[in-house]
Amino acid sequence: MDVSHQFLAVALHGAGWVLWLLVALSVVSVAIILERFWYFRNHRLDKRTMVADMRALLKSHGSPVAGPADLGGPANADIAAALDGAKARERLRLERNLAFLATLGSNAPFIGLFGTVLGIIKAFHDLAGSQAGGPSVVMAGISEALVATAVGLMVAIPAVVAFNYFSRRVRVGMTQIEWVAHQAVTEVKASARAELGYGEQQVA
Repeated sequence: MDVSHQFLAVALHGAGWVLWLLVALSVVSVAIILERFWYFRNHRLDKRTMVADMRALLKSHGSPVAGPADLGGPANADIAAALDGAKARERLRLERNLAFLATLGSNAPFIGLFGTVLGIIKAFHDLAGSQAGGPSVVMAGISEALVATAVGLMVAIPAVVAFNYFSRRVRVGMTQIEWVAHQAVTEVKASARAELGYGEQQVA
């Protein structure tokens, strides 16, 4: 089987399907950008969310939630691990779908270039089969093929700009998370002592 002929048969379909792929990726990109804009505009860091995440992580790893460490409550190491896990969860919420924007921004131009190469291959093949078309046949095909590169850049540029903007918002958010995290640790320790006191009152 001649592999080159098989690839040529694929290339002769032209760059139309590449353009539709870029259009679909641009729609997804715009949807993610709008969703992230809405999220960062309405999202407020809440101590209660981090406390709930820390309690869930402590419980899932079998660590006691109530009481100080010297009375069987959560150890400081467990609290520190739960704090790291809660901060990681919050970071994941902030960075959701940003990897797609980064990937699209770096690869959309190459997808467009791939479409252009396919279009040029088709244009030269059409020129070879044309007896009277002359250079105008291949020039028309190449001009159409270059549209794929232009569309690839049109898709990539907004994705890169949005990724850089949201990455900065994530860095700002992480500095705020550090402050909220200290408050969450205090809340977890205070609630653990309060729950232990409540239990002692019940026994008495």
